[in-house]
Amino acid sequence: MVESLDMQSPVLVQEKETSSGQILAHLTLNKPKALNALDLEMAKIMLDALKSWQNREDVVMVLIDGFGEKAFCAGGDVVSMHQAMKASPDAIPGFLQEFFTVEYELDYTIHTYSKPVVVWGSGIVMGGGMGLLCGASHRVVTPSSRLAMPEITIGLYPDVGGSYFLPRLPGKSGLFLGLTGASMNAADARYLGLADHVCTDASRDDVLTALLSYDWLTEDDVPTQLSQLLSDFAPAEEQIPHSNVESHQSLIDELCNSNFLSDVAQNIKTMQTTDDKWLSRAQKTFLSGSPITAHLVHQQIKRGADLSLAECFKMELIMSCRCGEVGEFQEGVRALLIDKDGTPNWRYESIEEVPMSLIEHFFTSPWATENHPLALLGE
Repeated sequence: MVESLDMQSPVLVQEKETSSGQILAHLTLNKPKALNALDLEMAKIMLDALKSWQNREDVVMVLIDGFGEKAFCAGGDVVSMHQAMKASPDAIPGFLQEFFTVEYELDYTIHTYSKPVVVWGSGIVMGGGMGLLCGASHRVVTPSSRLAMPEITIGLYPDVGGSYFLPRLPGKSGLFLGLTGASMNAADARYLGLADHVCTDASRDDVLTALLSYDWLTEDDVPTQLSQLLSDFAPAEEQIPHSNVESHQSLIDELCNSNFLSDVAQNIKTMQTTDDKWLSRAQKTFLSGSPITAHLVHQQIKRGADLSLAECFKMELIMSCRCGEVGEFQEGVRALLIDKDGTPNWRYESIEEVPMSLIEHFFTSPWATENHPLALLGE
């Protein structure tokens, strides 16, 4: 039995018995002061637990949530990554390679899990949190949910499967969200297909009670019944904020309707935001973001559109390790989270200045194909 009720553990691992005698496996990210940002230890605990439950007939489903009200998971532990990058300049830090390898295997495991996985994505869901949410079979958001892939602000790129899910969003919204780090609410997530259910924030305990009370032993179709159960906790439509992405979809498609990143960049730079706070914030984030990241976003969406999920994660591990080597990511984290001066010294001042030979380097594997750390993913 995988059981950890040590409240000091960064992930609470619990097995809860349902009324029919089966097990609801429950993982709770437990670093509320860090907004449940995912570190290497947490990723390992979660991956080990999921593997141990995968083939157990008594485990009927998995529930993943975050401790506290503020955040499900506000990203990855980039501060530790910064320390590793600082310690090994111009090289791929071993810590980064290990972190991203475990994180991507965890995300892929959730995507391909043989049992239903419910992720309760209330509060802040960013970066690494999006990786956990997007892979679940039953993705729950609430009126307090704030989702984003804001990696352009730290010189990384929308990883954790973003190469797979961003190109598959409606119209050009994936490219726009990746370039601008724009915030999404519950209605956005539902419209984009990044969430399956909207539940009230206050219903989390009631949902757990309902899941434990149901007789899953006699249920022929657990996923469908699970969906039905979650839909019982939906808020009234007027309690859900309107979708910014949906209302701006035609504009987003117009702005991003070019194969050339320079054109898209110019369109976003010159768009009229008037009194629209959402568009204005998106534009501001893009303009202050890393020009290298903008290229990486453009390329990952172009390439990821034709790749399988496993191929996307393999490509992202190459990209992420290169990010650890090149220095832009290190500088972005320094400016935002270490020195907190908010003035990153990006390597290039504009998108036009970035040489494509450098961008190609981010997609050039440091390993032979058979030695890729995720070589067996999807096999």
